[in-house]
Amino acid sequence: MNFLAHAALAHGGSDDFLYGNLIADGVKGPDLSAWRPIVADGIRHHRRVDAFVDTHDIVLQARHRAPVDQRRYAGIALDLLWDHFLARRMQTSTAHQRLVARCYRLLEERPAPERLAPMMPVLVEEDWLRRYADFSFTCMAVTNIGRRLSGPNRLALLVPWMEADYQRLEVDFQALWKELHERLGVGSTE
Repeated sequence: MNFLAHAALAHGGSDDFLYGNLIADGVKGPDLSAWRPIVADGIRHHRRVDAFVDTHDIVLQARHRAPVDQRRYAGIALDLLWDHFLARRMQTSTAHQRLVARCYRLLEERPAPERLAPMMPVLVEEDWLRRYADFSFTCMAVTNIGRRLSGPNRLALLVPWMEADYQRLEVDFQALWKELHERLGVGSTE
């Protein structure tokens, strides 16, 4: 799961909890003592979500359908694709609009960890959390992440697979989201 899914799962918590979920990928290591306790709880929640998703049978089966040479990178592409499906599902919802506005407010008001600091203003300015509903934008995001990795852009090579397996991946997302929301959702986004 990426930013939108983590936000949707954490939206029922306080602003500190939601913020912790949004910035968790920029926080390394188990020592969270530099963070306020509720922010640290949000970081831990984000990590529980990632662990649940990364080891879930649905995700493992989806990754197995990816081209063999790119399977190692399929989890990154799937994280963004899950946000795409969620954004499409939620895009007309008033609750979604409020959640996105809340996320952007938090990301503008609070400093991001150093690893995420350059990206957060761009995420807000370019409205990524809404634009993930557009499949071409999501594919572009996957490709752009691949440019930051060393070697050939293996993430870009996954885009044709995402296109070809789109309907099956959407079914995967629906089943995964239902279970994930029931187990780790804080509040309801439906």
